[in-house]
Amino acid sequence: MDPNENVLIVDDDRRMAKTLVDILGVKGYQAKAAYSAEEALEVMEGQSFGCILTDIKMPGVNGVEFYKAIKKRHPHLPVVLMTAYATDKLVEDGLNEGVVACMTKPLDLNMLMSFFSSLRKERSIVIIDDDPEFCRTLGDILEARNYGVVKINDPKNLKIGFETVDPTIVLLDMNLKTANGVEVLQEIRVNDPHQTVILVTGYRDEMSSSIEAALKLNAYTCLYKPLQIEQLIRVLSEVHHKDLGRVLGRTPEH
Repeated sequence: MDPNENVLIVDDDRRMAKTLVDILGVKGYQAKAAYSAEEALEVMEGQSFGCILTDIKMPGVNGVEFYKAIKKRHPHLPVVLMTAYATDKLVEDGLNEGVVACMTKPLDLNMLMSFFSSLRKERSIVIIDDDPEFCRTLGDILEARNYGVVKINDPKNLKIGFETVDPTIVLLDMNLKTANGVEVLQEIRVNDPHQTVILVTGYRDEMSSSIEAALKLNAYTCLYKPLQIEQLIRVLSEVHHKDLGRVLGRTPEH
């Protein structure tokens, strides 16, 4: 089974937890319940999960403290908080710490299922770089982490590449031999004004004005070669969590 379909529900309200497990089971997910943060951490020692839903207010370790403990061990794991107290300071603390979102009880089940549907979708990345070796090496690394990858070595093939896949993220090298990186970004923006584009370049100083122009076109960030893979994965995870948060109604400023 896809690990994204494994869900851990953490709530000291046993009826609530069991109800969610049953609902998710009917929808084809492998859901498991834990009734405290301490129990949940023990469960996680022997099983991998694609997502965790946790209540905030629980005896002992609360949901935000639980998330902080998870983040140390599994920094890229999506965690959603649940609470009956929408204005609780712990909600803001959790959002600031990096949880995907906070849902108010009683839960909106349609919204929750939309969230899990998004979690199931393959994350696809288009790499636009005229260095075939870089594309091949980075593509292998990302595919090993369950990303779908399309490699475009010639920007003239941009349209064909985007017809192949609906990308979650575009990695755009700014120093292309046959095209201006800013112009390529502008072409992407014409087709999709909201496409997440991460800039990549090995020429920090020489490309500074182009990078600045691209950031004004809402490029997400710029990473520098030689690419630090852990930094890239951290940024990809951040983008993924923000996308998931929007499904649950989390606004960009949060």
